[in-house]
Amino acid sequence: MTGRNSGKLNQLERTLPEGLLADAAWMERHGYSTSLRSQYVSAGWLVQPVRGTYKRPLGELDWQKTVVSLQKLMGRALTVGGRTALDLQGFSHYLSPTGPSTIHLYGTEPPPGWLFKLPLKESFRFHRSQVLFNTLAAEKDALQAGMLRELPGPSDWPLMASTPERALLEMLDELPGHESFHLVDMMVQSLNTLSPRRLQTLLADCRSVKVKRLFFFFADRHAPPWLKQIRREEISLGSGKRMLVRGGKLDPKYLITVPEDLGAPE
Repeated sequence: MTGRNSGKLNQLERTLPEGLLADAAWMERHGYSTSLRSQYVSAGWLVQPVRGTYKRPLGELDWQKTVVSLQKLMGRALTVGGRTALDLQGFSHYLSPTGPSTIHLYGTEPPPGWLFKLPLKESFRFHRSQVLFNTLAAEKDALQAGMLRELPGPSDWPLMASTPERALLEMLDELPGHESFHLVDMMVQSLNTLSPRRLQTLLADCRSVKVKRLFFFFADRHAPPWLKQIRREEISLGSGKRMLVRGGKLDPKYLITVPEDLGAPE
């Protein structure tokens, strides 16, 4: 190996942490040409989990390292949200004990296509933040407003994720197609320490009438301490019925259909 290539290899060991992932664009920016990458792969100094991605052979790839790689190495404005963010922050009493099977990512621009091809046991689901929020859709604006936070991640690399307040609204948006009314009901029952200030800001910025109506429906069922501090008159709930559940019962207050067997709150 030439001295130049040896130096590049030493540099790679410093700039690409074990277990993290880099794409071809990152490699190019750091001076690793296509031919040099091929040489490293042939020699076993790099492996390719899927075409167009590279990692050092040490360190097992998992979903958290993948997301950290996107956020910290590749500079993608993608945040962990919804049910996944609630799970990471300890609200996992009713979730799978083996961890999440679907990783919910939010952003204004979609992730690279290779993300969905990685050989991981978890799958990724991308959501466009601007569908749910107005001014708080972009990561920089949400972070400045305190609606995102860094959580402990793999090997001291933090993960950017939604606060519980934002994650709750993101999870509500998944009803009824991808989340269970019963699971959300139990989840809201456990969310007694949410910030009413954050909730007020998020609800005012939320574009979805469905999500806002569901929020108040579940909150009224369980009357958490923060509910009395929410200024309802400032939140627009739109007009007309929202048929969420075929054959469900219509809640006359919020004009949404909910499952007949949801039962009374505990």
